[in-house]
Amino acid sequence: MDSTRSRRPSTDAADNGTEAGSQDAELFWERHYRTQRTWGARVNPLLAGTAAPLSPGTALDLGCGAGGDTIWLAQLGWHVTAVDISATAVDGVRERARDLGIGDRVVTEQHDLGSSFPDGTFDLVSAQYFHTPFPLLRGRVLRTAAHALRPGGLLLIVDHGSTAPWSWNQDPDIHYPTPDEVAAELALDPARWSVLRADMPQRRATGPAGETATVTDNVLLIQHTTGTE
Repeated sequence: MDSTRSRRPSTDAADNGTEAGSQDAELFWERHYRTQRTWGARVNPLLAGTAAPLSPGTALDLGCGAGGDTIWLAQLGWHVTAVDISATAVDGVRERARDLGIGDRVVTEQHDLGSSFPDGTFDLVSAQYFHTPFPLLRGRVLRTAAHALRPGGLLLIVDHGSTAPWSWNQDPDIHYPTPDEVAAELALDPARWSVLRADMPQRRATGPAGETATVTDNVLLIQHTTGTE
């Protein structure tokens, strides 16, 4: 059944600073997806390459945006939970899934992932370009995602490794953590999680206005190995 659920941080007085930051982040991404509703409507190629050989199961799309990854997975038979901080984003994904006749395979939830995380366990968790200009304990979120994997499940993290001309972050001094640095930050027990891929491929990418550029992707693929043969 398709649905939209909203998870908000608490509004206790002690949390006012966190709440203000959460509201700023939500406003930023609301503006982004209201003006670029179709940006991200296609599947990300590294997710497609990773998931295409897999048998469909349950998937979690962190920061689903316009829903290209969610829709692609659902069309292959996956049952997908799509989450984003932007109500515009999750509403658009829900409506698109319904219009395509796959609404029964897509659940949408609005989350500030710094404060709440979807319930359940998953065969695949996808974090595609999970970046934000606002403070976020990203490592903690991704560690939580790894713990949400079923035995044998995969966590695919694809990060920017370079700045595209259309990126919202044009800071020339920005440091993009390497896959090894991300893995180190997650500090997962190697007896329970295995790194299957950690590399930095380049590809030709197309921006929202049709411009093209060569970009680097930092790719980390982790498997929850406990219980697997």
